[in-house]
Amino acid sequence: MNDILLGKGEREVHLLGKYANRHGLVAGATGTGKSVSLMVMAEGFARLGVPVFLADVKGDLAGLCQPGTAGDRIKARIEKLGLTDWSPAANPVVFWDLYGTKGHPVRATVSEMGPTLLARVLELNETQEGVLQVGFKVADENGLLLLDLDDLRALLTFLSENAKQVSAQYGLVSPQSIAAIQRAILRLEADGGEKFFGEPALDLADFMRQDMSGRGIVNVLCAEQLILKPRLYATFLLWMLSELFENLPEVGDLPLPKLVFFFDEAHLLFDDAPSALTQRVEQVVRLIRSKGVGVYFISQLPDDVPDAILGQLGNRVQHALRAFTPRDHKAVRTAAETFPPNPSFKVVDAITQLGVGEALVTTLQDGGVPLPVERTFMVPPRCRIGAITDEERATVRARSPVGGKYDTAVNRESAYELLNKRADAATPPPAPAPASPPAQRQSPTPQAPAEGGVSSTVKDWLFGTKRRQGAIEAMAKSTMRTMGNQLGRQILRGVLGGLSRR
Repeated sequence: MNDILLGKGEREVHLLGKYANRHGLVAGATGTGKSVSLMVMAEGFARLGVPVFLADVKGDLAGLCQPGTAGDRIKARIEKLGLTDWSPAANPVVFWDLYGTKGHPVRATVSEMGPTLLARVLELNETQEGVLQVGFKVADENGLLLLDLDDLRALLTFLSENAKQVSAQYGLVSPQSIAAIQRAILRLEADGGEKFFGEPALDLADFMRQDMSGRGIVNVLCAEQLILKPRLYATFLLWMLSELFENLPEVGDLPLPKLVFFFDEAHLLFDDAPSALTQRVEQVVRLIRSKGVGVYFISQLPDDVPDAILGQLGNRVQHALRAFTPRDHKAVRTAAETFPPNPSFKVVDAITQLGVGEALVTTLQDGGVPLPVERTFMVPPRCRIGAITDEERATVRARSPVGGKYDTAVNRESAYELLNKRADAATPPPAPAPASPPAQRQSPTPQAPAEGGVSSTVKDWLFGTKRRQGAIEAMAKSTMRTMGNQLGRQILRGVLGGLSRR
């Protein structure tokens, strides 16, 4: 049969496969058995051939990849429930890790994430988110592919340099908002978020696999470090859910889901979430059922999930709640009111009296009719309850069918490279240094005779100095006075003739 045995009370309680895509909730206080119930459901779906995705926020769900051991407590529960076919068994598991240390890296491109979810990751205000929306629009119109944070930073620089033109077309893009986004990117990088953005991006089809024996693969996201960044954790899971919703075809009601998605620490998704985001989640949960995906929220209190979404969760497993505060009492009453009544006991009283491994359970039965809430002792999982060693994790990872696809990052040409090329092309090359002018040939300057000596004396005697006239000048004047004198004419010819012949 296509069902999962969850436990037994006055009757056996089964989760029917054909209604598993009607979503569900696992709630309860810390230490009451939520994780064990999640493991029972996950390995039950895997045995039916249904792939599973879940986030391991404490490190104890990794035991799904190892067979369990029948300790005293397990044996006592098996005997109490009268289980005859229970045997330890491992499940086919693929480990994923946003940081790439405990599993295959999980990446998405900035374009795939989109401005709305990216703004939530970066914790931007409404104005800054608007600038980010403009940036994505500009990138689309200019053919700029946004893959990683380098691309996003290059886009912001482009917006800053062209703020006047962009603002005139799309509205004000202020330097202050751009600077705030750039600082948010730095914070995200400091938290290791840059490892999430890039390629090869996650292909969600790789989550929807079966092993060689037909069992569904259990995809475990190692989230012990990621949960310390609640915004990034919640946004990443919401991105995955949105991608499934947008890319999977409509299939209607199938005998079994195509994928079951467990959303642990569900309250993080809705803490401080804007109404638009909450409405988006509500829409996805309501419509993704017809695409063959079942979504199960795990949280401590039922009212961690908004009423509009809580009303769509047909399969419920409610572990014990401890009523110590007024809010606790209110949560107990709220939880009790969401269950179909059972005349055998008062739900509001039973919730606080449940032991570890015991739960109030209701599931959808034939015709989609909810089973009256049953006080149920949950079956033990067949896998190990608890963490695994590094060696066991390495062995599982080495057998993974997708390791070669995701373990090596790829950096192809995108906005960062294209904008840098444009900037280089727009920058004029530096002007060549001016060539030295050719040396001009200068006429030789007559060198004055060296001072002193016979030549200097003759020069001064012939041409005179500033203080006295020379012999030539004196003779010229004398000649003028003695033109008729024959001796004067002979002397003049002799001197001038001698100078002209030289």
